[in-house]
Amino acid sequence: MKTICASVAILGLIAGCTGKKERLDDAEILHQNQDILTQVIIYDVFSPPVASRIYAYSSLAAYEAVRFAKEGSPSITEKLNGFGEMPQPERGKEYNYTLASTKAFFTVARMVKVFSVDSLNVYENSVYNNFKEALDDPTYQRSVAFGDTIAKTILARAKADGYAKSRGKSKYLGTGEPGKWRPTPPDYLDGVEWCWNTMMPMALDSAAQFMPPRPPQYSKDSLSAFYKGAREVFETGIHLTDEQKEIARFWDDNPFTIEHSGHLVMGKKKITPGGHWMGIAAIAAKQTHADPVKTARGYALTAVALYDAFIACWDEKYRSSVVRPVTVINELIDRGFIPFLQTPPFPEYPSGHSSITASASTVLTHLYGDNFAFQDTSDLRYIGMQRHFNSFAEAAAEASVSRLYGGIHYRLSVDEGARQGKKVGAHIIQRLR
Repeated sequence: MKTICASVAILGLIAGCTGKKERLDDAEILHQNQDILTQVIIYDVFSPPVASRIYAYSSLAAYEAVRFAKEGSPSITEKLNGFGEMPQPERGKEYNYTLASTKAFFTVARMVKVFSVDSLNVYENSVYNNFKEALDDPTYQRSVAFGDTIAKTILARAKADGYAKSRGKSKYLGTGEPGKWRPTPPDYLDGVEWCWNTMMPMALDSAAQFMPPRPPQYSKDSLSAFYKGAREVFETGIHLTDEQKEIARFWDDNPFTIEHSGHLVMGKKKITPGGHWMGIAAIAAKQTHADPVKTARGYALTAVALYDAFIACWDEKYRSSVVRPVTVINELIDRGFIPFLQTPPFPEYPSGHSSITASASTVLTHLYGDNFAFQDTSDLRYIGMQRHFNSFAEAAAEASVSRLYGGIHYRLSVDEGARQGKKVGAHIIQRLR
């Protein structure tokens, strides 16, 4: 965890150079907290849906604690499903709400669950020590206690959201029926999080609230919609331009790819799709010099958008259980076809990237505006790539079509996934009004 250690070292250096009573800007502390969590999620290799759950609960806890720093900032959780009433600070007492937010954030992150707690301990202790130097003891203790009570209220909901029960599920290996999903090369892994639709949504009324249209019926007829869709993936894949390859690589966001070289097998860890969009939320906040409350709100709403979109998308994935392009193309068109990207281990329809990115971009557009140009450096430290976008919607559209370029989704699936995600994001915005 070199990157985590580097962040801790930087934090300690700042504290040492600026004197006893100075510390990092409050918004920057919240950014560093999120960044450390992303690094731990990458290290622990959580599936994209599970990672979205960690982001959602942790970010909501951070916001519900820090919102009291700006009078009139509304609760988010009171508009969502299943949360209890949030604790209130004592009137007339002094608090540091950034400290309370940090305590709530990491307490929740530990419990929902991240495994690399030693890394978090080192980072957290460095942050708390800086606050101890800057605050009188009663304010410090009161702030930590308030953050802890926020965390406990958030965790009560997490305990009842269906996650623990979903851990006991059997493996999903498909049915073998024509047109239905089955494990894909090179490693033929079982389907990931096949009962994620049993999770309690944050804002949706149900997992099926925005169910997409039925996918085309499987057919070997070269004139059928299904066959034409597979043929398009094949033709696109064998004629990729350098730009299309770059787009596919940039938005891959596969948390764990397995590479084979003879008898040698290597695994590569990368940012999750949700982590990529949490990074974009960070870029937007920093670019606008957002205060701590707006920064935390941006993280929280982006995380909720990701979480609910995963639930909605996964509900349809395992309902229709559509076969992946590589399986169809290898059987009907070209036995030697290998998609540009490694196919993720779950059914095809609709595209998860398309759904969750459209949902997140809808929320971020609501927060920061339609024509928000930015340089996306979210993945720079991990894959050495960055791209420029003129809006969140433009970024989401590129992320969506990247799955066609990667050879892992039909065009219909990316289009329907994007439609579904936009509906999820719009619904979250409406709920919060």
